[in-house]
Amino acid sequence: MFALDTFHGDGAGDALLAHVAKLLDERTIATFLVGFPYDTDGKEGGRALDVRAFCVRLQARFGGVEIVHYDERLTTKAAEDMLREAGHHGQDRKARRDSWSALVLLRDWIDSGEPRSS
Repeated sequence: MFALDTFHGDGAGDALLAHVAKLLDERTIATFLVGFPYDTDGKEGGRALDVRAFCVRLQARFGGVEIVHYDERLTTKAAEDMLREAGHHGQDRKARRDSWSALVLLRDWIDSGEPRSS
């Protein structure tokens, strides 16, 4: 398992979906694992509506791929810890944080038995 490069651009535009389409062309993908923003109390966080809207766009464009929401709380903290332990510092660590957070999300989902919803 390794972290992919992070998409940089407007997430609301078509460029992100084109990027996802390119990744799908290069791999066999059956499931999109989407980090879902919950607050520490377990309620949906402020970005939940944006994430839900993104998932609607994903489903419309890639209808054959299952979408699973998974709790993303503490993934950034875990990624920061892993990056620090791996010797990444400053701008290098900051540049890698999002992709490593996604890696933590995937690892945690697999370790939890790949539940279909969180």
